[in-house]
Amino acid sequence: MKKVLDKVNYPRDLKKLNNEELKQLAQEIREVVIQTVAKNGGHLAPNLGVVELTIGLHLALNCPQDKIIFDVGHQCYIHKILTGRKDIFSTLRQYGGLSGFPKKEESRYDCFDTGHASNSISAALGMVKARDIQDGDEIVVAVIGDGSLTGGMAYEALNQAGHLKSRLLVVLNDNDMSIAKNVGAMSSYLNRIRLDPKYNRIKDEIEERIKHIPAVGQFMYNATEYIKDQFKTALIPRNIFEELGFKYIGPIDGHNIQEVKESINMGKQADEPILIHAYTKKGFGYKPAVEMADKFHGTSPFIINTGKVKKKSKPTYTNVFGDTIVKLAIKNPKIVAITAAMVDGTGLSRFAGEFPERFFDVGIAEQHAVTFAAGLASRGLLPVVAIYSTFLQRAYDQIIQDICLQDLKVIFAVDRAGIVGEDGPTHHGAFDLSYLRAIPNLTIMAPKDENELQQMLYTATLNKGPVAIRYPRGAVRGVKMDSKLKKLEIGQAEIISQGEDIALIAVGRMVSIAEKVAKFLREGGYNATVVNGRFIKPIDEKTIRDVSLTHKLLVTMEENTGKGGFASAVLESIADQGIMIKTLHFSLPDDFLPAGDIGSIFKYAKIDSKSIANSIVDYFSNKSQSQTKWQLINN
Repeated sequence: MKKVLDKVNYPRDLKKLNNEELKQLAQEIREVVIQTVAKNGGHLAPNLGVVELTIGLHLALNCPQDKIIFDVGHQCYIHKILTGRKDIFSTLRQYGGLSGFPKKEESRYDCFDTGHASNSISAALGMVKARDIQDGDEIVVAVIGDGSLTGGMAYEALNQAGHLKSRLLVVLNDNDMSIAKNVGAMSSYLNRIRLDPKYNRIKDEIEERIKHIPAVGQFMYNATEYIKDQFKTALIPRNIFEELGFKYIGPIDGHNIQEVKESINMGKQADEPILIHAYTKKGFGYKPAVEMADKFHGTSPFIINTGKVKKKSKPTYTNVFGDTIVKLAIKNPKIVAITAAMVDGTGLSRFAGEFPERFFDVGIAEQHAVTFAAGLASRGLLPVVAIYSTFLQRAYDQIIQDICLQDLKVIFAVDRAGIVGEDGPTHHGAFDLSYLRAIPNLTIMAPKDENELQQMLYTATLNKGPVAIRYPRGAVRGVKMDSKLKKLEIGQAEIISQGEDIALIAVGRMVSIAEKVAKFLREGGYNATVVNGRFIKPIDEKTIRDVSLTHKLLVTMEENTGKGGFASAVLESIADQGIMIKTLHFSLPDDFLPAGDIGSIFKYAKIDSKSIANSIVDYFSNKSQSQTKWQLINN
């Protein structure tokens, strides 16, 4: 039997389907999403929750003329299937394949690249005012989850939108979750609206009863919207969105295609900001994703019948961080932990369970998380702020002004630093060494392995000022863990192996790459010293001087952009010390890296061991420099 999905290539095809076909289409799309994510990994639960919502949106809108901005964008899979990409959907999140997020270069139906939370209303409002200035008539819709409403930027946009009064549609996809269960007063507030159907029923009944009040009724019914709103407000308070200047529609059933379509059509007729409150269930249609919505928010490949991950995961750096911080907190009652809606993702679940009064999930609010930590530190506590590298960017001003300017003792656990894989350019932690290194008073470390990570965490608790420890996503190296924690000497590198021709200085995950490079070079007749830099700030000036004066070539290796990172620190040190030596630098390119498995991206960036070793050998063979010149440089 021919599938309904076979008839649908673009949104216009949806308008030819009847209600039963639309329901069948939703089921078929779910099957495609489940099968693809089971094979490739990806964001399953968020997408299963918006199948009918997305179909309803495209039924009511005329895309690509009309615009849809998905907040975060991880819930755009159904949108991609409906907008000409179903035949290549199997390449989702693969190297060279479809992005797991909206991508303008991928399709004209993707009008804005997204990947971080809480910015959709701001972007949509900008598009709305551009439309108004240019006398356009397109509809602009921001689809934002209740989790993203914990981010302050969303309220900044709502505030201005309510003031400007332009025609804008905001669809609030309320599934009572972000990645994990939502926290905070706004979540409780939405629960009250969602769970109290009397709210909208009473408003409708008041409108109807006004008409039947003798003498006054017809006058009131024909009166201005202002008078009617004032009369209704006297009987039932308006909700927060109405107070901000939005016309509120809802709550509606986000799994009812026709109800979504009718609500969007109603909103299109208005000349003011509209907020449509749609209630959905994360993981809808697939039992394991409903029961474990947090686990299936973003998942590795899994077995469909059971929901179990295909490969048994090895311990990760995140696991080591989580275990170590608990070990430290047992002995140090001043340690508190903070995360921004990433309890499991940052490895703090165990800490939260063992020290609930010392654990804080602030929601998707990184700026608040950092300044909240500053307040805690100012009163003598020791906050550990665990945030992904790419999300910590959102709190840059707070790191400078509220932490480092005051030299407060706060530990930043910078997870997912460097290449993260299939989530792509919005999630690669490619810039933290550069943006953090510029800040005074901040000590920056990067462990070569899991054992060094635990030692760095312990060392950070003994440091007098703020510390950032950046570590990668994924499995640890599998080295033996010391049973006793010891303090590292701040700013001191580690010599791993001694050579004489080339000095390889690496930090973080690149140390293991450097060891492989040294092995390849030895096979080619070159002896290399391998140095674990450990500290990006303060850098080990003495070790840099020693190896510069005793080797022919100095090579730096980092999993960070080459602009302003570890290599820049090494070059600054060489220049300040008046040292002359040939240098090569291997880092992430000055570009936004694509999505794909980590191994493929390392090769793409040419920072895998074979690429680096070949580049070093080519450097020597292509330079055609005389032995005399080498001697002059080193003398």
